[in-house]
Formats: sequence, structure tokens, C-alpha cells
Amino acid sequence: MPTANIKRCLVGALLGMSICFLFANQTAMTPQAQTTGISEIAASTLLWPPPESLQGSTSQAKNPFVAELEKKIAGQENKPAEEVYKNIKLFKGMPAGRILRIMEGGFSTALGVNCTHCHTPGEWEKDDKEPKQIARKMWGFQGQLNQQLKDLIGKGTVNCTTCHRGQVKPATNLSPPK
Repeated sequence: MPTANIKRCLVGALLGMSICFLFANQTAMTPQAQTTGISEIAASTLLWPPPESLQGSTSQAKNPFVAELEKKIAGQENKPAEEVYKNIKLFKGMPAGRILRIMEGGFSTALGVNCTHCHTPGEWEKDDKEPKQIARKMWGFQGQLNQQLKDLIGKGTVNCTTCHRGQVKPATNLSPPK
């Protein structure tokens, strides 16, 4: 893909515009990132909440699905996600308790949805919903985008909210300034 097109796509993303999903470059990964399945830059967007805020967070979630899962994994919050949950593909090596924070505070908030948008309650591991597949692809896309931004401007800070802004369908235009 020519550099000019990449730059146009990056500028569009930074302005909250809809972005094409056709990047072919692979994100450079550290050895640890290779074992977790996510790039270092993608992982840096997961700093909310900080790990220390996971202490004592069980069963106080407002989302009933998250509260149920917190009870189910009690005592295993710091184990790697793949040892606690079934069918973990993106967050291998990440603490199981942090996955719930990412799903609730990241994906759900960014898209304005709840758990059932991507998951089947009680069968969380199932891959039967298209939004779950799309989310996995978009996670890889934002990792690639952040790597390209880091290469171009020294930092990458694109996440789901950059384009979705609390809506399932990404924002394709901005409201005029007031």
C-alpha cells in the first residue's frame, strides 16, 4: 500500500473517521507479545484500569454478567486468562481478572453494548456471533495502526473509542463545531 494512502488512512482515524480494514503489514512483536498474541503497542492501550485497581474489584460490577463471572473466577484473577477461560485467542498470558475489566470498560463502553453483543451468556467461549469475530480482527487492526503511528509520529494511541465513540457503527462524520 503506498505511503500516501497509509497516511490518509491514519489521518482519517485520528479525526475519528471511518477507516478501511485493508492493512497488510504485520505488527512487529516482542517475544512476550508473541506468546500473548497481541503487539506491545496494542497491549499499551490496555492500561485501563491499572493492574493495582483490580484488587478488591470482585462482585461490585454493575453489569450482572461481569458480576457472575467475577464470582466464578474468584481466587483465579491473577492466573493467565487461558488457564481460567476457554477459547482465549487474543489475551493469552494476561491476568484473568483483567480480561473482565477490558471487556466491560473497553469494548462494551467503546461500542455502547453489553456482553451479549459478542457472547452467548453461559457459553462465553462460543464463536457463534459475528461481532466477536469482527472484534478480534479489529483488535489486530488497531495494533497494526498503532505500530504505524508509532513509526510515523512516535506514539500510537488509537483504540476502539477513537472511531466508535460509544456506537456499534463507527463514526463516519463529525458534528460541526459549536
